Amino acid sequence: MGFEGAAGAMGGGVRALMRRKQVDSERARPAGSSNELRKELSVAQLIAIGRDTSSCSCFFSVGSTIGAGVYVLVGTVAREHSGPALTLSFLIAGIAAALSAFCYAELASRCPSAGSAYHYSYICVGEGVAWLIGWALILEYTIGGSAVARGISPNLALFFGGADSLPWILARHEIPWLDVVVDPCAAFLVFLVTGLLCVGIKESSFVQGVVTVLNCFVMLFVIIAGSYIGFQTGWVGYKVAGGFFPFGANGMLAGSATVFFAYIGFDSVASTAEEVKNPQRDLPLGIATALSICCSLYMLVSVVIVGLVPYFAMDPDTPISSAFARHGVHWAMYLVTTGAVLALCSTLMGSILPQPRILMAMARDGLLPSFFSDVHKTTQVPVKSTIVTGICAASLAFFMDVSQLAGMVSVGTLLAFTIVAVSILILRYVPPDEVPLPSSLQASFRLSHENDEEKLRDTLGDEDHEEGASEISDIVVESIKDPLIEKQLYASKLDETKRRKTAACSIASVCIGVLVLTTSASATFLPFLVRCFVCAFGGLLLLTGLGVLCWIDQDDGRHSFGHSGGFICPFVPLLPVMCILINTYLLINLGGGTWMRVGVWLVMGVFVYIFYGRTHSSLTDVVYVPVAEANEIYGSSSASGFVA
Repeated sequence: MGFEGAAGAMGGGVRALMRRKQVDSERARPAGSSNELRKELSVAQLIAIGRDTSSCSCFFSVGSTIGAGVYVLVGTVAREHSGPALTLSFLIAGIAAALSAFCYAELASRCPSAGSAYHYSYICVGEGVAWLIGWALILEYTIGGSAVARGISPNLALFFGGADSLPWILARHEIPWLDVVVDPCAAFLVFLVTGLLCVGIKESSFVQGVVTVLNCFVMLFVIIAGSYIGFQTGWVGYKVAGGFFPFGANGMLAGSATVFFAYIGFDSVASTAEEVKNPQRDLPLGIATALSICCSLYMLVSVVIVGLVPYFAMDPDTPISSAFARHGVHWAMYLVTTGAVLALCSTLMGSILPQPRILMAMARDGLLPSFFSDVHKTTQVPVKSTIVTGICAASLAFFMDVSQLAGMVSVGTLLAFTIVAVSILILRYVPPDEVPLPSSLQASFRLSHENDEEKLRDTLGDEDHEEGASEISDIVVESIKDPLIEKQLYASKLDETKRRKTAACSIASVCIGVLVLTTSASATFLPFLVRCFVCAFGGLLLLTGLGVLCWIDQDDGRHSFGHSGGFICPFVPLLPVMCILINTYLLINLGGGTWMRVGVWLVMGVFVYIFYGRTHSSLTDVVYVPVAEANEIYGSSSASGFVA
């Protein structure tokens, strides 16, 4: 009995990890719900959010506290990896980021609810994976906002005469007995941004848009003024002895891997999906436009700066302002520093904005306390979650030098990108064919069946009920005894079942093959022949799975999955598989120290899920029924206010 009980508990735990919630639909969360967010965002505001957060991600990848985005990355990557080929590095990274953006665009338009990658993976993959993604995103946005906040005070100090010239109340101070350097300016800015986000999404997005426009003007100044100087001086940076590829093609690709993180702001756009006025149109357009603007500006700035100064002579901390100073335009330093401060401030807003919506989505599903799902009646934003996020980010920014933890931000982002690409494959080939039925509708369903049986008794009479039911059954059986009809029905059902199993195995083969291939390719400690053999095995699994997915048909259920009329990801399955491969390779190469720190956080999340989320999930008492049957139940039921 003890063994059976343990086995039953283990089986229940596995089922809990695999349960999936209902895809978004018009009936999932009725209008006027108490925790509904206000729809205020347009395409322009989405572009500002995506543009700002892209700079944030770039800032994380460098791990620096000076400058933001392209203000720092140009010098670092040009000196160490790409040389004059930096522009091509930005272009290749932009193309790679576009693969993930296509996947996000389809899921965001089909499932326009708060939660981003957590929400999509809960619908397509399962509760266990969704929890880990949501938990990793919480870490990403908390550390990200703190890192950005600590990068603002050194830039502000330049306006007061130097690194240590801020007023005493805002300057950094060391606490000797704790060996801690506190940053009051960073904490103050986090609280300021938190208060602005609590006012409302419309007001905060307006401020963010204004700051973004000013930052874009600074970058345009860099491009125009730098081009003028370049034509006057002959573009000396492109006349170096090493040529256009001083580090070779491998150096250019290594630079692409580094600057890839400059483009990963569109996940923040997806997290605001529930607040978009027309998500089917605006979300894909906002994601695509934000990515295009970022790629264009990054490439133009890199073309100019690399041409003004030889790559080996660039200042890795302040490449743009030092390039102007080298040509006698010292006053441009203040303008460039203003752009860096503006970029950091808008990035700080873009970092703190998504996390309250992730917390709210997880609390709606019962995986976190309902405290986080409360929406303010007036502002219609998750004020409580926003305040908690601000307090945590401000505490980290005040006490810790979080630049050492910046690599952990990349783990959450790349995990989310990978799972979103996997979700696209699941959506197209094996979309959920069953949906959860909550306990309230289970009672209505049982009552409906009892009413049907009662009507049958009244029609046939109590005495003839069994005989009549038997006769009806015989008629139905006789009607399908025709060999041709029977064969067609059986073959159709068998073919669909076989197709779904084949597709599921192929998706698993792709994922395993990618993991084996990227891990072995990065395992430089292995003997060469062993690496080649393992890489060949992983590549074989990957190509086999991809070939089968290209050969079999996609599921017809994809047409009715979620909201229709939105963006459709092109080149499936090739595009999502390439996305999985690129993101997994970047994940594997983040370093052992980063993975150890992230591992501790994920283990903490596992315990939180086991002792709270698993038992409080909104899917604990649901029954799964086929999609067609569920549609009939919802159509005949008078129940309202259901939240998937």
